[in-house]
Amino acid sequence: MNCEFLGQTPLIQKGVLNFMKILFVCTGNTCRSPMAEGIFKKLTQEDESISCSSAGMSFCDGDAVSENAVIVCKEIGVDISGHRSKAIRRDDVNEYDVFAVMTENHAMTLVSAGVPKERIYIMGISDPFGGSVEVYRKCRDEIQQSCEKLYKKIKDM
Repeated sequence: MNCEFLGQTPLIQKGVLNFMKILFVCTGNTCRSPMAEGIFKKLTQEDESISCSSAGMSFCDGDAVSENAVIVCKEIGVDISGHRSKAIRRDDVNEYDVFAVMTENHAMTLVSAGVPKERIYIMGISDPFGGSVEVYRKCRDEIQQSCEKLYKKIKDM
């Protein structure tokens, strides 16, 4: 799992931003990005300088999060049961400082929409949609590791 910013040098730099907004992005906003949002919120709960949300590339607003995603997040004390999917909006390009995407395809779509490469962080997470609880558990663990790496990169800037 290679988690890196797409551009050579992130546009975000320590001391430049007092508050950072991160958007986790996946395809439908019912599995990976809600898990990442919940895990990252738990990881950064004491850090008031960071907020995060999640969205999907598809146009399905209001769908419930996957049952298996809820189950595996609950195992680590993260409650995402109330999450409802939302699609990424054009306004999000200017609202968020970092776009943490699950795949390179998501990254390329955002670049095409005008998001600078330097603001895109590729997490490298495969889609567990339709998989067993064990598949979701593996995905959750990968997301958790990637969220920890992202948070460390942000704190080290």
